Amino acid sequence: MNRGSEVRRLNTVLDDQSQGGEPLVVCVYVIAGTAGVGKTSLTLHWAHQAARSFPDGQLYVNLRGYDPGSPVTAHEALNRFLAALGVPARAIPRDEEAAAALYRSLLAERRMLIVLDNAATVAQVRPLLPGTAGCLVVVTSRSRLSGLSVRDGARRLTLGMLDEPDAVELLSVVTADYRTEDDGQKLAELAQLCARLPLALRIAAERAASRPWTHLDDLIRDLRDESSLWEALSVGDEPEADAVRTVFAWSYRALTAEAATLFRLLGLHPGAAFGVPAAAAVAGLSTARAHRLLDSLAGAHLLEQTAPDRYEFHDLLRAYATDQAQYEETPETRAAAVRRVLTWYVHAADAAQGWINPGEAHIPLTPLDAGVAALTFDGYEQAMAWYELESANLMAVARQAEAAGLDEIAWQLAVVLRGIHMLLNPFEDWLAMGHIGLRAARRLGDRGAEAEILESLGMACTQSHRLSEAADFHEGALAIRRECGDRLGESLSLNDIGLIRLRERRLSDAKSYFDEALTIFREIGAPQWEAVALANAAEVAYELGAADQARDLAQSALEKFRALDNKGGQGNVLRLLSASCLEQGEPQEALGYARQAVDIAVSHRNTMWEGYWLLTLGRAQQATGHAEDALASYQRAAVLQRQLGDRSREARAWQGAGEAYQQLERFDEAADFHRAAAATHRDLSNDWQLALALDGLAAALDAAGQSDEARTHWSEALTLTAGYEDPRAAELRTRIGRALEGA
Repeated sequence: MNRGSEVRRLNTVLDDQSQGGEPLVVCVYVIAGTAGVGKTSLTLHWAHQAARSFPDGQLYVNLRGYDPGSPVTAHEALNRFLAALGVPARAIPRDEEAAAALYRSLLAERRMLIVLDNAATVAQVRPLLPGTAGCLVVVTSRSRLSGLSVRDGARRLTLGMLDEPDAVELLSVVTADYRTEDDGQKLAELAQLCARLPLALRIAAERAASRPWTHLDDLIRDLRDESSLWEALSVGDEPEADAVRTVFAWSYRALTAEAATLFRLLGLHPGAAFGVPAAAAVAGLSTARAHRLLDSLAGAHLLEQTAPDRYEFHDLLRAYATDQAQYEETPETRAAAVRRVLTWYVHAADAAQGWINPGEAHIPLTPLDAGVAALTFDGYEQAMAWYELESANLMAVARQAEAAGLDEIAWQLAVVLRGIHMLLNPFEDWLAMGHIGLRAARRLGDRGAEAEILESLGMACTQSHRLSEAADFHEGALAIRRECGDRLGESLSLNDIGLIRLRERRLSDAKSYFDEALTIFREIGAPQWEAVALANAAEVAYELGAADQARDLAQSALEKFRALDNKGGQGNVLRLLSASCLEQGEPQEALGYARQAVDIAVSHRNTMWEGYWLLTLGRAQQATGHAEDALASYQRAAVLQRQLGDRSREARAWQGAGEAYQQLERFDEAADFHRAAAATHRDLSNDWQLALALDGLAAALDAAGQSDEARTHWSEALTLTAGYEDPRAAELRTRIGRALEGA
């Protein structure tokens, strides 16, 4: 098949783009029904050829603008692109404008090709356009997207049906090894019945190739009969769309009964792409049988095989499969298929969570249907790979469960995925799934489920620095758990609220919540959580300046964590012991505790622990006169926090680096690091950490002889600390006041 003219036009755009100037957008507009070996194949073929012109790589997303399911939003596409550009999930902004700004800043110094496939609206596309020269965007759509031409200067390339010679060539190429005596005029007639549309031609050619002894006249007659049927059923649709439906039906009716059943039931799957086990679940088949049938559907071009055990619908074929399910399956059969596959996904997610975050408790799940095989994993890597591949489907599962009235599945999925979400922080999906689950639990009147979902939403808001909302969710969970007499749940909610108050530096309130939680943990005999509450109480005591009490509480927590062989708990308490020793003037002991904590993190290959506990090691190294070693610790911590997407702790690493440089009397470098830390803390509205960074910046500037600027920063820090009443804040205000007097 020859698409030379379109390729040449794309190359012309590329030549123009290489001359510099504004980033170019080319919109490949296609007539209804043109698909398959059409716009996408052409664009991807050209993109492969043009790879050398884009040394920084290519980004591709199928926006699924015409899919029967939900299209991919611009924000969802931004999340995928930012992840591909190396941004951790925790660091991807929840706000679409902020995500788009970050995306454009990352592309500013790069030369990349961005392919936006199957766009339905300008709104899907515009946030994905780069802001500077160097990148080229290719948009494919069945809509004209005139706004891109008018406002964004897009060039339109219209891709219609193939001309007759190209259509006949496509049929000939596919059938060449199977049929050698087909008449050219007959092939042209067959091509015309397919409206010379690439996807329809591919399917018809595959049908002809699979029946080498059937005369082409017979195949054409069958297709004409099918066409007559569609003409009788159609009401004013475009001829091209009628031709596509005709060919779909022609190929579909040639399937075995079992393959046809699987095809139409797959139209009920929540997403366009799926693995073999999910396909087996939707149809209630064994995995081996499903695999064989999927291969036959792919051979007939009714599915596309994208990996050894993964398949994908073209959006038109998915719509056709869904229609066939509506026409040929009873409502009871359709409901059973949907329930089977959604329940399967909940169990698969639960199995993945068991490897990804094994410390999290599991909840009782709706049982799988008889004959449906549960998915299992061999380890963390396999479980994480499955989650990353299926994350879009999991969100679709939640939406479909709500739409189908399967409320138990909707809330269970949200709770099951909490253990994964709390590690990866995909905030948009986490919160959306949580709200779906919350509505489901409330419709069911299941108060225990409601509390679980509220806790999950509270955790999502806490980790995304939305502390007021987090407190509301956790307090809601606390009220329900008290109402239900759930003592363990009550104490967990108290502990969660205490952590929020600790972050807000409302230390007296935090202490009250932790003390109450600790009392209940002891009453009900929950040693694991008792140790956690002791550690949290130790941290409050430390922040209140009660180093002796903090050390005693931390030692008690350490003994319990050691008895439980909880390495993470041990490392966290060692961090607190190190900090307390520094307060008490014991720097060598502090250094020993900090090294033990970091050793635990490294031995467990846990970069989250390592990045946090290196901050404590850096402070201990400074206190023992090893500022160069401290710089190395802070640098490593900053790198890890950047990878983890924790901006607050990354800024604290910069803050530590500023203090170490000041200790080395390299005041300009110290000021630079303190400025960077202050900017991030200001952006996160963390007044306490901002005050500390400004204090460090002012001290560095004062030492460098820039007293006027130092006074400005000290004055702001003094204002920021006015609302804090704890002893450490009072001590900081006193020290800043003296500095202002001497500056």
